[in-house]
Amino acid sequence: MTVARGGARKGLTDMARNILMRPIVLMLLLAMAAIPARALDTAARAALVVDHETGTDLLAKNADTPLPPASMSKLMTLFMVFEALQEGRLSLDDTFRVSVKAWQMGGSKMFLREGNEVRIEDLIRGVIVHSGNDACVVLAEGLAGSETAFAQRMTKRARELGMMDSTFSNSTGWPHPDHRMSARDLVTLARLIIDRFPEYYGYFAEQTFTWDDIEQSNRNPLLGLGLGADGLKTGHTEEAGYGLVGSAEMDGRRITFMVSGLSSSQERLNESERLLNWAFRDFAVEELFPADTAIASADVWLGAKKTVGLVAEAPVEAVIPWQERANVETWVEYEGPVEAPIAAGQEIAELVISIPGLSERRVPLRAAADVAAGGFVTRFTAAAGVLAARAQEMVLGGDG
Repeated sequence: MTVARGGARKGLTDMARNILMRPIVLMLLLAMAAIPARALDTAARAALVVDHETGTDLLAKNADTPLPPASMSKLMTLFMVFEALQEGRLSLDDTFRVSVKAWQMGGSKMFLREGNEVRIEDLIRGVIVHSGNDACVVLAEGLAGSETAFAQRMTKRARELGMMDSTFSNSTGWPHPDHRMSARDLVTLARLIIDRFPEYYGYFAEQTFTWDDIEQSNRNPLLGLGLGADGLKTGHTEEAGYGLVGSAEMDGRRITFMVSGLSSSQERLNESERLLNWAFRDFAVEELFPADTAIASADVWLGAKKTVGLVAEAPVEAVIPWQERANVETWVEYEGPVEAPIAAGQEIAELVISIPGLSERRVPLRAAADVAAGGFVTRFTAAAGVLAARAQEMVLGGDG
């Protein structure tokens, strides 16, 4: 592994040193004495606050522990419906029939009537705004034949999407010992819904929905508070406590988060609002390197050139606590030297971004240009060098 670091570390090429050590973005790359980022605690049993675009964890507490998600797991039911809509297997004007099981569901309800044919769009609104358990069961049975079969599909699809701490026993979040999701999986799911289904995400911001002359309000307490909140889903059972998977956008920046295990709806509101305000105010997004700017170079083996420039596919941005803007460090890692031929755009290295108080972030780096394999002279010289090095090892190594 070859490492090219900023600061006083060794192994940095002149090209990389010139780029990494110049005073860019308020001296971001100076290796000054780091002051730990201010710790923030939360009353939530589990919590995760993420910068939506970069995926940076701003706060994590029991984030990878599978816990009862209550109605927050309805997001997976909605994901399955949105995916079917996007793939053309379903349309908003299609209808599903309300079964006896759906009609008899307890808890939060859309108040569907047995035997009625209900439009998919109305069922979606019933799940999001009313948190309707009856609407979830109708969707599950309509898509998979039974709620049990649908829950199995939910689990399988979640694993395919990388949500390895999620297991579903039903479509509603109804208490079950095997029905579990982690905070990280819920935030991952929320980000997927926002990014993959922008045409349906607007439903989450609807504050009321009327069905059968019964108007119910959205249970998301952050909507309409001026925080930029526009989704996603609350949850509450005695076992799970009060929880919320939420997202908000302000000044072009989005925060997505999850809290659970709180003691009351008021504590859920207070804690969610506090964490959102903290995430927006205490962190800044800075551009470290523009797209297609040479960040460093990698040594090349048996190539027509000795080095190749390394670039990122998109601008490299980092979420940085305001008090740590002078303490960001970057370095490049790659397995080298890289053997030629090398194609422009080939991924051959990673840029590592280290910020006090946050987990490391890694950005793929690609070759900036083609490097052809070297000719006979290049290969002969390299082979001679290898033989000379091995001979020297034998002479100096002795009998070990």
